[in-house]
Amino acid sequence: MADRLSATPLLALDAVVLDTETTSLEPAHARVVELAGIRLVSGRIDQGAPFHALINPGEPIPAISTSIHGIDETRIKDAPAFITVWQDFISFLGESVVVGHTTGYDLAVLLRECERVGIPFRVPRTIDVRLLSEIVEPDLAGFSLEKLAAWLNVEVENRHSARGDALTTARIFTALVPHLREYGIRTFAEAETACRELSEVIAVHHRAGWVESKQVTARIDTERTLTRLDTYAYRHRVREVMSAPPIVIAPTTSIETVLHLLAKKKVSSVFVAPEASDPEAGPHLAARTGIVTERDMLRAMDERGTAVIAAEVGSIASRPLASVPADAFVYRAIGRMDRLKIRHLGVVNEAGLVVGALSARDLLRLRARDAVRLDDEIDEAKDVHELGRAWAKLPAVARGLLAEDVDARNAAAVISSELGALTRRAAILAEERMRVAGLGSLPVPYAVLVLGSAGRGESLLAMDQDNAIVFAAGDANGPEDRWFATLGAHLADLLHEVGVPYCKGGVMAKNAAFRGSAKLWRERISNWINHSSPRDLLSVDIFFDFRAVHGDGALAESLWREAYDLAKGEIGFVKLLAEAAGPFEPPIGFFGIRTENGRVDLKRGGLFGIVATARVLAIRNHVAEHSTRARLEGVKALKVGAERDLDALIEAHGVLLAAVLDQQLVDIAAGRPPSNAVELSRMSRADQKRLKQALRSLNYADEMVRDLLAGG
Repeated sequence: MADRLSATPLLALDAVVLDTETTSLEPAHARVVELAGIRLVSGRIDQGAPFHALINPGEPIPAISTSIHGIDETRIKDAPAFITVWQDFISFLGESVVVGHTTGYDLAVLLRECERVGIPFRVPRTIDVRLLSEIVEPDLAGFSLEKLAAWLNVEVENRHSARGDALTTARIFTALVPHLREYGIRTFAEAETACRELSEVIAVHHRAGWVESKQVTARIDTERTLTRLDTYAYRHRVREVMSAPPIVIAPTTSIETVLHLLAKKKVSSVFVAPEASDPEAGPHLAARTGIVTERDMLRAMDERGTAVIAAEVGSIASRPLASVPADAFVYRAIGRMDRLKIRHLGVVNEAGLVVGALSARDLLRLRARDAVRLDDEIDEAKDVHELGRAWAKLPAVARGLLAEDVDARNAAAVISSELGALTRRAAILAEERMRVAGLGSLPVPYAVLVLGSAGRGESLLAMDQDNAIVFAAGDANGPEDRWFATLGAHLADLLHEVGVPYCKGGVMAKNAAFRGSAKLWRERISNWINHSSPRDLLSVDIFFDFRAVHGDGALAESLWREAYDLAKGEIGFVKLLAEAAGPFEPPIGFFGIRTENGRVDLKRGGLFGIVATARVLAIRNHVAEHSTRARLEGVKALKVGAERDLDALIEAHGVLLAAVLDQQLVDIAAGRPPSNAVELSRMSRADQKRLKQALRSLNYADEMVRDLLAGG
C-alpha cells in the first residue's frame, strides 16, 4: 500500500538498486548496453541472484563509451535486444521502488528505449543517493560514486559496470541511512521529498533531459488505500469478551473428569494449575499455568488409546500458557491466535496472573485482516530491520480507523498499544545485545515503563521516546544500575533507529534520572511530594502517567499505586504541579483561530492544557486512572466541579486528537515529518467549526483548576 511505503523506515525498505551502462551521456541519444538490479530486502542487500543483462543496441558503440565501461560490439554481438531484456527486468522489478545514483538519467534512457519499441513505461517512485548525500554533506568535494564511497568507507566493486555500480550504490545507501536519520530523514517518503527539494540540482537534471520519479499525492485524506477494517476489534478490549473467572483444575485430575467438566460447563478448554499448588488459591502466573483443550484430549486418545482417560491431565497440558493482556484491544488477540495457530488464550492482568479465558469461539464474529497482525509482527521481529518493517504499518492502521469513524481516542489507544509492543520488543532485543556483548544476563527483575502520552494511551504519530526503568534492588551507580544503564542505551538506540526518536528532554531510561531501583523511585516520589519546587517538577507530571510494557508488571503496578497513594491529600504538591504546567491560553480569539504560517499547534494550544488539567484533578481527588478521559470521568463521578465544564473538556479532547492525527497522516504521506500543527485551510468548514468550539471551551480551564484547588 502507498501509505505503508511512505511510512517505511529506510532501514526496512524493500527496493531495487538500478544502474545502466549506455552508448552516450546524452539521454536523448543514449542506448542501453547493460542493465543491472540489486535487491534491498528490509533495508539490507539481498545476497541472492541480482539481475544482470548485456543488451545489443542495434547500432555501433562509440569508442569513447567503450573506454569507460569496457563494452564493445564483440561483447554484445549475441546479446538480446532491449525489448527482450526489459520484459525480464520488469518481472524482476515488480512494484518495487528504485534506488540509484543520478537515477533521473537512467530513467530517461529507459523511457526513451521503451518509446522506441512502443511499450509503456511506468516511472517508479525513486530516491537518489547522490541527492541525499548532498543534503547530508553539502560540502563534499564531489558526489560521484567514488567520492561517496570514500566518504562512507564503502568498497567500490567493478566500477563502470552496471552490476558493480549497482552493488556500490546499494552499499552507499545502507551506509547513508544512519546519516539521514540524524538529519531527520527517516522514512521513504521523507527521503523522496528531500530529493525533490534540491530544486537547483533538479532543474539542471531537467535541462539535461532527465526524468523525475513519480509524484506522491499529498492529499491522502481523499485516498482509501486500506481495506475496510472490522472496527469491533479496535473498539473493544479483551476484558469485554473474555470468560471470567477462569476454570482452573489440579494437574492430578484425570482426563475423564475433565471431559465431564467440559461437557457440563459447555467450554472447550480449562487451565491446569502449577504443580503442587491449589487450583482454588487464586490467580496463577501464566508462565507456570498450563492449558488443555478438547483437541488435546482427542489427540491423546488417538495416539494412546481410550485408556488414556485415566491419566492425569497434567501429562498432556501445554505450557507455558499463550496469553494476552486483559486491557489489550481485541485485534491483538486475533493476531496472536492467527500467528500461533491456536484457538485458546489465557487472559492476564498487569502482574501476569491469569484472570480469564478467550477462545476463537468468542471471536467468531470478528474478521482477522492483515492489519490486525501488526502487534505480533512486532513481537516476532528478530532485529531492527524487521521491527522497522512492522512499524511502517501503523499509519495505515490509524488511517483505516479514522476512515471508519472510530473515536480518535480509540485510535490513539491503538497507536499507544503498538508503541508499547515496540518498546517491549526493543527491550528484548536490547537484552540479547547485552548477552552477545558478554555483559551477563539480567541481574534482578525489572520493568520497562512508557511515560506521558504512551502511558495514558493517547499517543499519536509525532512521537518521541518517553521511557524509564524500575528494577527490584540495587544502589545508584551500583552494578545493577550500570547494567540497566547500558540496557537503556541499547533500548534508546533501537527505538531511534526504527523511527521513535530520542527524547529531546532526555526522558529515557539510559539517563540516570529515569532509571532506578524500586527503593530509589519511592524516595524520588516522596521527595517530589514533600520538598519540590515548580522547577523540580518539569518531568514529574508524565511519571504519573506511566505503565509497564515489559518485565515485572507487578513491580511497576505497585509503584504507580504507591505514587497515587502518597500524593493523596497533598494539596501543596498538586498546586505545584498545576503551577509547573504554566498558564494555559488556547489559540482562539474574537476573530477566530490564531495560526502561524497557516497552522495551529493543537498540542501546545489545546491538548497540553486538557491533559494537565485532568492529571492535576485526578491526583487531587485520588482518581487512579491513566487516560485523560477516564480521569475526567472519574472526577465527574465524584461530583467535583461543574459537570458541563468537564464534559466540554472530554469532548474537546476527542476533537483535538482527531484533527492532529488526520493532519499527521497527511504529512507522513507527503514526506513531511508529522507534527502537532494542523493546517487550517485543509479542514472542512464543519471541522473548523468543531475545532473553534473545542478551543473556546478551554478558555476557562485554568480558572476551573484554580477554583477546584482553592478549597484545599
